Amino acid sequence: MGNKVIDFDNFKDEVSPGIFQKIRYAFWLLISNIFFLTNIPYPNNFKVLILKFFGGKIGDKVVIKPWVKIKFPWMLTLGNAVWLGESVWIDNISEVNIGNNVCISQGALLITGNHNYSSEYFELISKPITIEEGVWVCAKSIVVGGITIHSHAILAIHSMALEDLKSYSIYRGNPAVHIKNRIIK
Repeated sequence: MGNKVIDFDNFKDEVSPGIFQKIRYAFWLLISNIFFLTNIPYPNNFKVLILKFFGGKIGDKVVIKPWVKIKFPWMLTLGNAVWLGESVWIDNISEVNIGNNVCISQGALLITGNHNYSSEYFELISKPITIEEGVWVCAKSIVVGGITIHSHAILAIHSMALEDLKSYSIYRGNPAVHIKNRIIK
């Protein structure tokens, strides 16, 4: 067959931060474990203040439910009136930009990183995610790096967005496919 093998001895972690970034990340992990990864209902304004302190660009009237996990708040932009449901995971080693009036429901995963599985070095690939105004990412859905979900689209429950989603459209499945248009009355 002649195939090479994956050799993790040659793996290069391309997001290895400097000492300042490591200290900032360690501090963020401590704070996020106390105030985000908990059932204690800390006020949303307080959580928003924490995200802003760590460099997040956060709008007004943002709702952050318990158990929301954010990898790097300094790589996150949330518009106004964004809802992050319980156990949302934003695994953002690249920018994640979420527009106004967006709902990311319970257990949804936004993940910007992946690996080049066809390379013996398994290089990290990281691409941003953009979620435009009025979008609903339903519970347990996954959005991968490089995807744009356009205005007012819906990614149905337990679906996976592997391609851009068109405006005012509803997508379902793995991979998500267009099932009908969204009409807002």
